[in-house]
Amino acid sequence: MAVDYTVIVVYLAGMLAMGWWGMRRAKSKSEFLVAGRRLGPWMYSGTMAAIVLGGASTIGGVGLGYQYGLSGAWMVFTIGLGLLALSVFFSARIARLKVYTVSEMLDLRYGGRAGVISGVVMWAYTLMLAVTSTIAYATIFDVIFDMNRTLAIILGGSIVVAYSTLGGMWSITLTDMVQFVVKTVGVLLLLLPIAVVKAGGFGEMKAKLPTEYFDPLGIGGETIFTYVLIYTFGMLIGQDIWQRVFTARSDKVARYGGTVAGTYCLVYALAGAVIGTAAKVMYPKLPSADAAFATMVKDELPMGVRGLVLAAALAAVMSTSSGALIACATVANNDIWSRLRGVVKADAAGEQPHDEVKGNRLFILLMGIGVVCIAIALNDVVQALTVAYNLLVAGLLVPILGGLLWKRGTAEGALAAIAAGGLSVVGLMWGYGILANEPIYYGLLTSLAVYVVVSLATKPTDAAVLATWRERLAGRGAEPVAEPAPAPQ
Repeated sequence: MAVDYTVIVVYLAGMLAMGWWGMRRAKSKSEFLVAGRRLGPWMYSGTMAAIVLGGASTIGGVGLGYQYGLSGAWMVFTIGLGLLALSVFFSARIARLKVYTVSEMLDLRYGGRAGVISGVVMWAYTLMLAVTSTIAYATIFDVIFDMNRTLAIILGGSIVVAYSTLGGMWSITLTDMVQFVVKTVGVLLLLLPIAVVKAGGFGEMKAKLPTEYFDPLGIGGETIFTYVLIYTFGMLIGQDIWQRVFTARSDKVARYGGTVAGTYCLVYALAGAVIGTAAKVMYPKLPSADAAFATMVKDELPMGVRGLVLAAALAAVMSTSSGALIACATVANNDIWSRLRGVVKADAAGEQPHDEVKGNRLFILLMGIGVVCIAIALNDVVQALTVAYNLLVAGLLVPILGGLLWKRGTAEGALAAIAAGGLSVVGLMWGYGILANEPIYYGLLTSLAVYVVVSLATKPTDAAVLATWRERLAGRGAEPVAEPAPAPQ
């Protein structure tokens, strides 16, 4: 295991080194929060794929393959579909807005009255996303170092908090590119073919497993539909995803780079399901489906390769964790704390007259410490993540997409939809159970109905507000202060 340990330690040290490098580059709010809006297609595609393919997509995706066969790909597949939909239909307009948060977009569209409440909902979502990603360190470090849960969370969380606090989005972008390469090599190029060969090839897998393991819809139509509602729609509106869109240097980069990343996610989804199916052939009686990934790595991979694949799993968790952390801190500082303090921003797109890097860095540190503490105390990851996604989709999907697609939507309608969707989904989870499908179905329908009815019953949005909104959507509004530097490719 000495070689494996060396691979992991070098990888972790590299993450910290990139955090230090990013600190030297992030000299302004724009550089710190959105990498100066200068990412080219190569960097943008890699970092976008890295953030959406986390521990749940890697360890969980293999686990679903172990449990359901090829149809276990649907969870990660719907994530890829969501990223494709965002990239093709919305990313160009989002990138042209030149804002920092989803709530700032809502303020622009509805006239400055939806920010705080939407910020609270988005903050809760990004916080729980960061917490659940941080909890995953316990599984990985237990496999690598036989480390207890609390120490593993502290170790993994501290590294992510350190490089994210030092360099902000620049550090996270650089580390995500490394994590993207490590995941591609470790999971797609090494673990996938080794797993299929060890299982005896696809012919042997088909002979040893029930036919439903090779049914594309074997996981169930209702489950697939729920995945679409939660993950596909969640990709369209999450602050962690939008903040990456804001890093694109142009709307074309956002559209085409995101399309490449979404396509990569579809391939990754199928790979995870195949690996899990192969694990079912070799280890038919594992205590839990989520143990399939770790068991395959520990028992089937040669020394050195094992370390690289474990680094790939660690990379998957770190990319999601760091992206959620900076999103959580950005929302907490810009959408909640600044508004509660009564700070009026001269322009949502422009740089402030004072340096805000220190303030944003402090919020990342504080949110990171909070995330690690909650992760140590929390045990049920699935329930926490379900609550987060249900609140996000039921509360914010309709006001956001309504603002982008329906000019008759009003601030009153948006606020009512956020409140009705959020409260109804919480009440329904209380009644039906957190993991039930009904809360997201009925919560989303409630939000839509309230948005339409209240918008039609109130005065249309002021013409001046809509005119400013259209100018920004067209890329003709206020631009951030230029920061001369070469655009990374």
